[in-house]
Formats: sequence, structure tokens, C-alpha cells
Amino acid sequence: MRKIVTQVGSLPFTDVNQAVEYSLKHDIPFLPELPKLGDAMLEYIKHPGKMSCLSEFKKHDFDTVKIQCVGPTTLVLSGYSEDAAIEKICEHVTVLMDGLRAKETILFLDEPALGQVGFDYKKIWNALFSSFKVTSGVHTCGNMNWDEILDSSIDIISFDASQFDITKYSKYRSGKRIAWGVERKGDIRDFREGDLITLPCGMGSPVYKPEDCEKKLKELKEIACAYEN
Repeated sequence: MRKIVTQVGSLPFTDVNQAVEYSLKHDIPFLPELPKLGDAMLEYIKHPGKMSCLSEFKKHDFDTVKIQCVGPTTLVLSGYSEDAAIEKICEHVTVLMDGLRAKETILFLDEPALGQVGFDYKKIWNALFSSFKVTSGVHTCGNMNWDEILDSSIDIISFDASQFDITKYSKYRSGKRIAWGVERKGDIRDFREGDLITLPCGMGSPVYKPEDCEKKLKELKEIACAYEN
């Protein structure tokens, strides 16, 4: 059976053990980010590697695991220089991966406002990913020039399929895998070998409460059943 269910990363929990236990129930566990404990992406990057769940998460062994970090484009738009953004992210990811026991590590850069960028972000991505032995991924929430991101060297593109239809672009995806952010099965329009299924945004969004997590995971797994074989 293929491993296709994962999540973006943020969760509404305030209990580290509960958050890690929930993550481990996914086909591809992900390092939980707990915004209520200070893990918001523009906050944790000020103190690279200081994540609420990191120590507990590293107690486990993984075949495939997903970690994520705020992307350089987001940091530049927030006032960082390109050099400072790259330095901070490299420091953070180095700490995340140190002692992480996994056969494969998927690293996602979280770039929610990618469509607003006017500089060569793909060059910065390449510099970052070349520094680590990972499967590369980028998550973006908003609309953008999908041809541009599908023409990048990124392995996996994560987007909100419940809001945007990129199938007119994705038929030319050049071997890219898609992480479909879905609310219902109909949001997936072009599922292919190697694709993933997630929620459209992190469970740490204010619209979610801790009691929503198990329900949402059950829904994702029910959707995944149609694509697992």
C-alpha cells in the first residue's frame, strides 16, 4: 500500500505528546508545529531549531518523514535579506535533521505568498535544497503563475486544491509530484503515482480546534482509499 497521507505541519495542540502521537498516525509523519507554543513560522526562525515537538519527535524511527520550514521568499518579503534568509533556514533545517532517523526525509519550504514575488526565488530554493540530502517540496497557499513553479527543480508541489484548479498546467508537470490540499475527493483532478494528499492548510489555523484533528485525519484517509492501490 502506498504512503500518501500527510499534512502541512501546524497543529492546534498545546500538548507535545498528543501532537506527536497524532502525527504518527499519518502515512508520512510530519514534524508538528504548535503555533500556540510559539512555533509560528516567523517566530521559530528567530531561534533556529527551537521547536516544541522536535525532541519528542526524534525519539522515533521513520521510513519516510516530512519536515518543513518557512521559505526564503517569505522571509525576504518579511524584511530579511536574501543572505540572511538562507543562513537562518540552513541553521534551522540543520538542527531539525541532526539525529532525525529516517530512510527518506521530505523537506517542504512554506511559501504562502509566492505569487507576490518579483525576484528569482527558484535560484534561492536550489541553493538551499542542494545543502541537504532531502526530497524537495514547496507549499504555497495562494494563486500564482503555476507554469513557473511547475518548471522548477522542486520534487513535490503542495497547494490548496480545494481553491485552485491547476490541471490545465499540471499535465505539463515535468515529473513533479503534487501534494493535493483537499476538503473532499472532488478536489483531486489529476492524481498520479507518487502524489500525496493533505489538508489545504495546517491544522494550526484558527479555524481548527484540537478535537477537529482526528475527524480531519479520518476524512483524509477515506479520500486516500480511492488512490492507494
